[in-house]
Amino acid sequence: MSGGLLVAGTTSDAGKSVLTAGICRWLRRRGVRVAPFKAQNMSNNSAVVVGPDGRGGELGRAQAMQAAAAGLAPDLRFNPVLLKPGSDLASQVVLLGEAVDTVTAGNYHALRPRLAATAYAALAELRAEYDVVICEGAGSPAEINLRAGDYVNMGLARQADLPAIVVGDIDRGGVFASMFGTVALLDAADQALVAGFVINKFRGDLGLLRPGLDMLHRVTGRPTYGVLPWALDLWLDAEDSLAYGRVLGRPAAPRGTEWLDVAVVRLPRVSNATDVEALATEPGVRVRLTVEPAELAAADLVVLPGSKSTVADLAWLRETGLADAVLGHAAAGRPLLGICGGFQMLGRAIHDPVESRRGSVPGLGLLPVEVTFDRRKTVRRAEGTAAGDTDVPVDGYEIHHGRVSAADPGLPPLLRYADGTGEGARLGAVYGTHWHGAFESDAFRRRFLAEVAGVAGRTGFKVAPDTSFAAARERTLDLLGDLVEEHLDTGALWRLIESGPPAGLPFVPPGAPD
Repeated sequence: MSGGLLVAGTTSDAGKSVLTAGICRWLRRRGVRVAPFKAQNMSNNSAVVVGPDGRGGELGRAQAMQAAAAGLAPDLRFNPVLLKPGSDLASQVVLLGEAVDTVTAGNYHALRPRLAATAYAALAELRAEYDVVICEGAGSPAEINLRAGDYVNMGLARQADLPAIVVGDIDRGGVFASMFGTVALLDAADQALVAGFVINKFRGDLGLLRPGLDMLHRVTGRPTYGVLPWALDLWLDAEDSLAYGRVLGRPAAPRGTEWLDVAVVRLPRVSNATDVEALATEPGVRVRLTVEPAELAAADLVVLPGSKSTVADLAWLRETGLADAVLGHAAAGRPLLGICGGFQMLGRAIHDPVESRRGSVPGLGLLPVEVTFDRRKTVRRAEGTAAGDTDVPVDGYEIHHGRVSAADPGLPPLLRYADGTGEGARLGAVYGTHWHGAFESDAFRRRFLAEVAGVAGRTGFKVAPDTSFAAARERTLDLLGDLVEEHLDTGALWRLIESGPPAGLPFVPPGAPD
C-alpha cells in the first residue's frame, strides 16, 4: 500500500486545496509518483475529463489543478463524488464524472452508502497505482452533526488508515482556538490520526507567533509542521467562492495608456467563475466581481458567467436591479459577454422542464436565440477557432443542460468547432458562448480584448503580445511547491506520509459528544 496523507481544515477555504497542490508539486520534484484525491467535493467549479470510452465527465476544478501540480492528466477517480448545489436544499450528484441523481437532506442518508463505497474504491485503486496519494478533506472534520456518515474527513482517514494534518487560516482570526477545538471535538480513534497542524496566510513577524505555536503543542501534544506566509499571487483556480474578492488577482500595469475595466456579475449560483481569471492575467485588465448595479455602468465589459441555476439566477438579476443595469449597458452599445448560463440568459426565452422546472420564461432579449433544457447533460471538451478567423485556435469545455433550440437565420457565431459548425452568437457588442475556458487560449483572448477595447472606446488600451495563461498557472503551481519546501518541515512531513501518525498521541478532552 502506498503512503498517504489527509489534509483537513478548520473551515472551508482554510487552504486545504492549495496545500494539497503544494505538497503534490513538492513530491513530484522529489521524483515521487503522487496523485491527489478528494472523496467528495461540493462545488460548482468543475473541469471536464474525457474518459477511455470517449465520454466527458466532471470533477472538481481543484482536483484538476492538483493533478497538474503532480504532473498528471485529470482522472475522474481524483474526485469520485462531486455535489453541484442548485439551490440551498438540493445538489446534483456527479458520480465518477456522470450526473446520476439529485440529493437533498431527505435522501442523502439513503444515497450515502453508494457514494462512500465509490469513494473508498477509487482511493484504493489510486493507492495501488501511485507511491503517495494526498487526500483533501472537505469543510471541517469537527462537524459533529455529520460525523456518523462522514467518508470525506476522519471517516476516510479511519477507513484508509491515513494520518491527518489540520490547516487553519490565521488571517480570519481565532486560528489557535479553531485548531484546538477541531482536535478536542473528535473521538479518541479520530484524534489518534491527527498528527499536527499547518498555519496558512500568516503576515508579520514569525517570532511573535512562536509562543502560540509552543502553547498549542503543549495543550494538544501535536506540533505545527510549518507556517505558510500570505502570498498575493495565489488566486488562480480558487476552489471556494469564499476565495473571490472584489478584484481578481494582482492587475499588472497597462501596456498602453488606458485600463480596461471588466465587471463580472457574482450570481448566487455562479458556476465556473474561474473563466474570467484568464482575462485578469492580462496587463491593464481589471476584473471585479460585483453585485452592485451601479458598478456595471462604469465597466467597459460586463460578464454574465455560468450558473448552476440559470432560471433562478435570472430571476435574481431582475429582483436586484442588475438586469436593468445589464440592459442599460447593452443599450449604450457597450460590450456584454455571457458564458454558458450567462449566454442562455441573454436570449429571448428559456424553456426549462429540467433544472428549475418552471417551463418557459423570458430571457433578457439581447440575442435572438431560444434555449431549451435537455435532461441529458452535455459534458465534453471542445476545440475549434474564432469564428471568421481560422488562424485563431480556441480550446474549451462544455457543461450544460441547455441547448440553443432556435436562432435567427444568419446570426453570426462567436466560435466554430473543428468541423466548422458555429457555436455561440454575437450581435453588435453582445457576445455569448457555451464554452468554458475559451479565454485560456491566448490568441483568442487577445483578439477578444482588443475588439472589446475598441468598442468601449478605450483606444489607449494595448493588448500584451506575450501573456501566457498556461505559464501563469504553472508559475502558481511552482510557487505552491516553493512555499511547502521553504516553510514546512518537509522531513517530518515525509515521515508522516511514509510511516503514518506517531504512536502515543495524547487524547484532548472532551472528545466527540455522545
